[in-house]
Formats: sequence, structure tokens, C-alpha cells
Amino acid sequence: MDPIKESFKRVKDDIDSLKYELNTLTNSLSETRNQIRDICEILTKIIEKQASTHNLLIQTLSTHPSTLPQEIRGLKSQNLGISTGNEGVPTDRQTDQQTDISAQNPLKKPEKLAVDNAVEILDSLDNLKKEIRLKFKRLTEQEWLIFSTLYQIEEQTGPTNYKTLSERLKLTESSIRDYIGRLIKKGIPVEKNKINNKSIQLSISKNLKKIASLSTIIQLRDL
Repeated sequence: MDPIKESFKRVKDDIDSLKYELNTLTNSLSETRNQIRDICEILTKIIEKQASTHNLLIQTLSTHPSTLPQEIRGLKSQNLGISTGNEGVPTDRQTDQQTDISAQNPLKKPEKLAVDNAVEILDSLDNLKKEIRLKFKRLTEQEWLIFSTLYQIEEQTGPTNYKTLSERLKLTESSIRDYIGRLIKKGIPVEKNKINNKSIQLSISKNLKKIASLSTIIQLRDL
């Protein structure tokens, strides 16, 4: 078999295998996302229930001042907490209402944080996936082959160089240099580091590898 065809066949087989793994990972991520939403809904219901119970308790206390012990009522009648001009109506009724409103806010904050943070995280993930998809969708088949091969080699043996890629893909080193330059111009995070001021070391950005495996990128590109 022609060496180039054999090389392409190996890459195709690897890609097919990665697609299967990616589908499994995607299904798992989808289930996790649904679970997060379910948890957020449960937290919201719990917090709303706590807020409702708290409000009922505050209202009960504020509308039943007569339940206070006689000693406390006697002390209140001697200070400015009671208005003598409106038949003894407690002047602190308004204060109770304000306390009730302010007491509700701390209960709403955890609810807002839990739900909003979860939504923001999910939106960020969606935006990130869209950005990755668009960047890699713009690559030609040959540029994609160079990138995916570089990713695979680095996963297996660490950072590589032009010569290794050239030997793996049966292309000249000058062609590999040209394709690497194109990838970088298109915003693909390929890094070039000079070793001992002589040879160039090629690698994939660590940040990209943290957020997307090769199998994930393959699936996003195929969408």
C-alpha cells in the first residue's frame, strides 16, 4: 500500500475511534448538565420554602404584640415605644415591617447566586464550544490533519518538532512549517518554542488541552 494512503488510513481509524469516545463523553456531559439543572431547581424550591416560613413567622410576631409577657409590656408603656396620641398603638409596627423586608433579602441571595451562577457556567460552556467549533471548522483538511497529528504525537510522547511531523505524514519539513504558520494565523493555539537557540519545539497550548480533548474538538468540528 502507498505510504501516504496508509498514513491517512491510520489517521482515519484513529479519528473514528475518537469519535466513538467523544459521543460517549458528550452523552455523559449532557446527563451531568441535566443533573445540575435539577439540583438548581431543588435548591430554588427549598430556599423559597424557607423564605415563606420566615415571612410567616415575622408577620405572626409583628401582628400579635399582646402575646408578650406582662413584664415586657409594662416596660414598653413607660418609654417612647408607645404613642399616647393613638390609643396605645405601638409605634414600632413600621419598624417590624422594615425588618421583615430586610430579613427577606439575605434569603433571596443564596437562591440568586445558586441559580444565576449555574446558568452563567452553562452559558460560558456553550459559548466556548461555539468558539472552538468555528475556529476548527475554518481549517482545510490538510491543516486539520497537521493539527490532529501534532495533538496525537504530543499526547503520546510530548512536544514534537517539524522533522517528526514530516516523517509521520510523509511531507517535507518546509511544508510542515508552512502549515503550522497557517494554523497560528487562523488562531489555532499551536506553540513554537526554540530549544537551545537551535531547534523549534512544537506543542498544543496547555489551556486548550485543559478545556477540550482531541476527541471533543473532532465532534465539535463535525457538527
